Amino acid sequence: MNGEEQNSETEDMASKGERIAKRLARAGVCSRRDAERWIAEGRVMLNGKILETPAVLVTDADAIVVDGRRIGAAPATRLWRYHKPAGLVTSHRDEQGRDTIFQHLPADMPRVISVGRLDLNSEGLLLLTNDGALSRHLELPATGWSRQYRVRAFGRVGDGMLRALAKGVTVDGVHYGSIKAEIEKQQGANVWLHMTLHEGKNREIRRVLSHFGVEVNRLIRESYGPFHLSKLPVGGVEEVEPQVLAHAVGKFLQEK
Repeated sequence: MNGEEQNSETEDMASKGERIAKRLARAGVCSRRDAERWIAEGRVMLNGKILETPAVLVTDADAIVVDGRRIGAAPATRLWRYHKPAGLVTSHRDEQGRDTIFQHLPADMPRVISVGRLDLNSEGLLLLTNDGALSRHLELPATGWSRQYRVRAFGRVGDGMLRALAKGVTVDGVHYGSIKAEIEKQQGANVWLHMTLHEGKNREIRRVLSHFGVEVNRLIRESYGPFHLSKLPVGGVEEVEPQVLAHAVGKFLQEK
């Protein structure tokens, strides 16, 4: 078989299926990384045989079984707004045995994953989806979605600090891009800030403010891209209407 024929065959295979790890993630079974680990552990069967490698393309015609349960075709992509309370971990499993957000979701919710994370003591808007590919897409800085927060912190904030944040800062060798910060009000030793960022690196706000000697004591995410916390009650979950989701991520859905 010559190179041209091989390329044609590869393109034909790609057009007829998708990687099994991606299929499991889109079906809401697990993340792609977990899927690859489960395959290595012999927990996934394909067409009656234990799968030994994740480098396999599958279609709707293939029979996929995970831990003895048949996995159907990937469901329609869905998205929910969730008002995360402080004190819950954004993880399906916690090594320290702390409560996770997933233990506090309604019983009739399908398996979902979070779009990014909020740490234990942070609260506010967290997006949840049944589609692992959508989660990854919305987390990428290239998507261009900003995250807005209300932050209460201990310390004094001056114009010089605000200008430095706007330019971007490097903390312990990690560079954080431009952060727009505005003082909402100063109450004694505490200050309320409104902060907008685009990267969303791990504990970004806490780390950059600590770099300037300002310690966060409350952090509330108010929006993620076009989606807002609004008046969603603490612990509340509300599904984004399909037409609203399509308007926000139409290009992504068309390319699936």
